[in-house]
Amino acid sequence: MHRSYQPILPSHNKLLQQKWDDTNYNDHRRRVRSAKSMVDTRAPQTYVHMHLKLKKLQLEEEKMSTIERDNRILLEKMSLVMRTRGRVDNRNDYDYRSLNREKRQKELLRVTRENQQILARITMREPEYSHRKWEQEWQEAEKFMNNIGRYPQNWWKIVEKQRKKKHKRAAKSAPETERAAGGEQKSTEKPTEGEAKPSTENAEETPS
Repeated sequence: MHRSYQPILPSHNKLLQQKWDDTNYNDHRRRVRSAKSMVDTRAPQTYVHMHLKLKKLQLEEEKMSTIERDNRILLEKMSLVMRTRGRVDNRNDYDYRSLNREKRQKELLRVTRENQQILARITMREPEYSHRKWEQEWQEAEKFMNNIGRYPQNWWKIVEKQRKKKHKRAAKSAPETERAAGGEQKSTEKPTEGEAKPSTENAEETPS
C-alpha cells in the first residue's frame, strides 16, 4: 500500500491521476527548457586587439633574434678556437685567494687568544670542594666502622688468603707422602731380575 502512488489532490482513480500528473510535469519541464530569459546572460563580445598583443609578439621576436645572433657569434668563436687550438702566448697563471683572508685570520687569532685566557682562568681556579678533606673524612669513617663492626674490614680477602695458603701447603705435602709410600713398597717387594730395571724407572718417574 505504501508503494502505491499518492496523489496530492483527492481523486477517485489513482492510476489516471498519476498519468495526468506525469503529463503535466513533463509539459512544465519542456516549457522551462524552452523558456527565453529576460536578462541577457551571454558572454561579452571579445576583441582581438585585447587578447592578441601584436606589439608584445614583435618585441619577443626581436629578443629571440638578438639571442640567436649572439649564440651564432659565440659558436663561431668557439669553433675558431677549437680549430686553431688557441694562439695566446701571454698566459697569466693567477692564484685565486680570498679577499677577506686577513680578516678571518685576525678573527681566528682573537678567538684562540680568548680561549687560552679562559683555559688559564679555569686551570688557576681553586676548587670549591677539597678532595683531600673528603679522603680524610672517609678514612676516619672507616676507622669508626672498623671499631664498631663485628668483622674487620675486607674480611673476605683475609679468608681468601688463608684458603690459598692451605691449598699451597697441601700441594707441597702431597709429593712427600707419595715418595714415602713408594719407599715402603720397594722395601716390602723383591723384584726379579727381568723386572728390576722397569721398577727403577717407574720409581724415578713418580716424583715428576
